Amino acid sequence: MKGDKADGRPHGGRAKDEETVRAGRRTVAISRPDKVLFPDDGITKLDVAEHYEAVAPRALPHLRGRPLMMERHPDGIGGRPLMQKNAPDYFPDWVRTSVQEKAGGKVTHVVCDDAATLVYLAGQASLTQHRWLSREDSPNDPDLLIVDLDPSEGADFEDVRWAAGRVCALWDELRLPARLMTTGSRGLHVIAPLDGKSDYDAVRDFAHRAAELLADRHPDRLTTEQRKADRPTKGGRGRIYLDVQRNAYAQTAVAPYSVRAKPGAPVAMPITREELDDPELHAQRWTLRTAPERLAAADPWSGDGWRGRSVSAAAKRLPEE
Repeated sequence: MKGDKADGRPHGGRAKDEETVRAGRRTVAISRPDKVLFPDDGITKLDVAEHYEAVAPRALPHLRGRPLMMERHPDGIGGRPLMQKNAPDYFPDWVRTSVQEKAGGKVTHVVCDDAATLVYLAGQASLTQHRWLSREDSPNDPDLLIVDLDPSEGADFEDVRWAAGRVCALWDELRLPARLMTTGSRGLHVIAPLDGKSDYDAVRDFAHRAAELLADRHPDRLTTEQRKADRPTKGGRGRIYLDVQRNAYAQTAVAPYSVRAKPGAPVAMPITREELDDPELHAQRWTLRTAPERLAAADPWSGDGWRGRSVSAAAKRLPEE
């Protein structure tokens, strides 16, 4: 347990060199636990570690077996981040790793299979975990497809909620399940579980075709233009960019329940489809401070809806318009 603190330090003003967090079967040491990582909010490294210990039961099913990229902020969110793929040699042996191919070499990624690893990464100031869309044992065959809904300048979050509804409706047409998540940054992710029987080329081709179909159906509100200058309509209203670029080998997406390096420590949070109708929903709706309220309620992603579906079958159902 932490001591009472007003400025990120235990009572008495003296910073602790180390604190421990019990995570599953392990006790994880957190060095410099009182180091403030979010200066405007007084959120410390220990606060982040305790967040990850609390969310582990819900987060781990969506992390196990997937290579990670760590987003580390050793100097807090005001410092320069380290986007780190390779696991350092000093990481303990119980932090599992996976060697994957890259152009001209190999990368040794962390694989987060347990709560202790999540907490340990927090102790390394890794605020955000970015996960692969495929698993380590089948790296070229993704079992997740992600559409990132990115609002252009001039769009508001009502537009993002509307766009998510259109993606979900198309997935219904194609018999793909849809799972929704706030990113903790700007938009929403629509995630479709796949059966892992198609490679990235096939998944990316399908995703591009589906995004183009949606943009053709709703040209005034949706776009697939990568250049920001091409996204607004003639009237100046911002369109929602249907970003499917993450559906490629070694690309990553923010993992559920990850803390984002932004003021207030927003958290990427799973939501239900019904919550798209909530006018108060926005990308940073939940934070490290308010996440416990969310965890006290039912898991929005509970149930059997994670059975992966076939991209090739969905592609055959895709209308030609």
